[in-house]
Amino acid sequence: MLSHDLVMYLWSKLSSEKWADAWEERFAVNPALNLVITTVPGRSTIRVEIYTEKKKDVVAIQKEWGGTVREVKNQNWAALSKEPMPEIQVRGKMVVCSARTPQEIKKARKANEGREIIAIPADMAFGTGHHATTSTVLRMLVDAAEPLAGKRWTMADLGCGSGILAIAASKLGAAKVWGCDFDPKAVSVSKENAERNGTPKIRFTEVDVLEWEPKEQWDIVAANIFSDILEVAFPQIVRSVKPGGVIMASGILKKQAACLEVATANGVRWDRIVTKGKWVSACGVRL
Repeated sequence: MLSHDLVMYLWSKLSSEKWADAWEERFAVNPALNLVITTVPGRSTIRVEIYTEKKKDVVAIQKEWGGTVREVKNQNWAALSKEPMPEIQVRGKMVVCSARTPQEIKKARKANEGREIIAIPADMAFGTGHHATTSTVLRMLVDAAEPLAGKRWTMADLGCGSGILAIAASKLGAAKVWGCDFDPKAVSVSKENAERNGTPKIRFTEVDVLEWEPKEQWDIVAANIFSDILEVAFPQIVRSVKPGGVIMASGILKKQAACLEVATANGVRWDRIVTKGKWVSACGVRL
């Protein structure tokens, strides 16, 4: 559970919906800036928000782009997302929703009988599944898990954020799941979400993939991390995949997709590359 005396700073601004990709690209290069873009159905405006621990970061953004800045205490984060996020349907097998309480989760299950429910409240911008990169990898994960049904398989989620991919893998039948993130708050949020979704056996640890040396191999490895980090870390990421296993990479801006060539040079055959807006996600096999 996150500490209740933790303070973060919030910058927010209303913008036209057509600039959503531009805002994503603008802030993608700095992982310390947690970006939330809220779209309200039926409206052409979006709310762009940045959360960070350092006041100087949001003040600098305000100076350049306008908007407002305020201090936000942890217990108030939940109140920031008054508009519920729309549900995400994933291959007809699971539904991602923003349910928070057991009552809300029960309601979501009743409305989506026969499908797994993943409840990820929109706290701290660590990943609700609505971003193009996460939603694409969720679909890739469902596809990769299908031929493994009935077998014992494992999954690693590198850059776990909210833990959504690790939780999805567990609900898809993975026998062992591990997630990691360089940000200790993301690890805390992931553990909390795993408890909320009835998958408490998932192990989450604080790891910087740039300094990581894998000690085991996994059937599926997902790395939803920015391209500059992927480019450096691909050699050890590839080593963490079993020969014949599946690797997924996301968080890549289209203009930086050449980073995938590093994985290719380390023995990966990319079978599927998906572009959504300015973002690229890839799925392949370690040879």
